[in-house]
Amino acid sequence: MIDLGISKLALIGAVALIVIGPEKLPRVARTVGTLLGKAQRYVADVKAEVNRAMDLDEIKKMRETVESAARDVENTIQTQASDFAQSWDPSGQPQALPSEPIYPTYQRPKKNWRLKQSATPQWFKARTGTRTKALSGAARVARYRPR
Repeated sequence: MIDLGISKLALIGAVALIVIGPEKLPRVARTVGTLLGKAQRYVADVKAEVNRAMDLDEIKKMRETVESAARDVENTIQTQASDFAQSWDPSGQPQALPSEPIYPTYQRPKKNWRLKQSATPQWFKARTGTRTKALSGAARVARYRPR
């Protein structure tokens, strides 16, 4: 890397002041600053993209190792299950393991939840003054407003 100290920066500034002139120096310095900022952002973006690509490669490798381990475990389980089935079969013939699980049949509940067992009759509600219909706030005010 370039080693820039305060003395070297002061020398560069003095040469720029002489060569460019005091009128154009602020505008040139502003332009150089914006260009350096854009370059730094571009370098940071490239670094981030390279890091993402490296992380993606690592994740792919990790996924492949996990998948291969899962396949190995599945193969060992299948071989051990078939060995177990052969050892428990009295005829000595290998038995095929069921490919689909067997589920019990659906039985609907004994109680019909759609029917209310102890519904209060409408005539009783009307006699006791129980509210049977919900009123909105505006309807309630209009109904019970003193006249």
